[in-house]
Amino acid sequence: MDWISQLNDAMSYVEENLTEEITLEGAARRAACSAYHFQRMFPCMTGISFSEYVRRRRMTAAAMDLAEGAKVMDTAVRYGYDSPTAFNRAFQSVHGLPPSAARVRGAALRSFPRITFTLSIKGEEAMEYRIEEREAFRVVGFSMKGPMSLENCFERVPEFWGQTAGEIPRLAALMDGSGPMGILGVSACDGGSFSGYYIAAATRAPAPADMAEYSVPAGTWAVFPCRGPMPQAMQDLQRRIVSEWLPSSGYEYAEAPDIEVYSADNLHNEVWLPIVPKK
Repeated sequence: MDWISQLNDAMSYVEENLTEEITLEGAARRAACSAYHFQRMFPCMTGISFSEYVRRRRMTAAAMDLAEGAKVMDTAVRYGYDSPTAFNRAFQSVHGLPPSAARVRGAALRSFPRITFTLSIKGEEAMEYRIEEREAFRVVGFSMKGPMSLENCFERVPEFWGQTAGEIPRLAALMDGSGPMGILGVSACDGGSFSGYYIAAATRAPAPADMAEYSVPAGTWAVFPCRGPMPQAMQDLQRRIVSEWLPSSGYEYAEAPDIEVYSADNLHNEVWLPIVPKK
């Protein structure tokens, strides 16, 4: 129950600071975990990124202020927008109308309520897993880097897979059994921070000129088989791992890469979750 309480404390932090600075680090402190872990878990559990949740909550509160007669510019500043254009864009993305229209009586506005985490006792569907100890291994493939957070990565990964689909046979040819067998989706972690996403294969072969390489450190992973239509089955499994398995497992996230393993027949896909014993 402490874990649920800590997550709700992080949501209280958001509510207490809707008109102040809200940081991922601040929310993570209230959740008693690292910013990297919080950023990884939040989208899996809620279906949206943390930054998007904060934006929706702020625009919900801003709409209420405007409906009560607040001025648009004053409201923009109150919720941290120095630019009227930026505030207008954020408001329209949530409510589908400009801030000025929200001041008109009867305007159709949207409300996004505060998220509350609860303990759900399920257990009707078993979760298969095994624990794998792995020596360090190397992957070679295509990387998505640049100025990007883990939240950006969640939004851009499906597009990246679409762009890379034609290169899968080349990646498959690189596999040599030196790591998980399959085409890998690797969320790289270096120094406790997200450092890029790779679509790659585990191999000892030299990296072709148009590919990049990444070294996955030695560590322990909980490995979960994934069955069903992609990508929905993979997303559902990741959500269950974080919300059902991890809290009661005796483990916590390790500061190491998350790995998705996709088999050639698409029948033996897996999620590799990096873990360490819970402190």
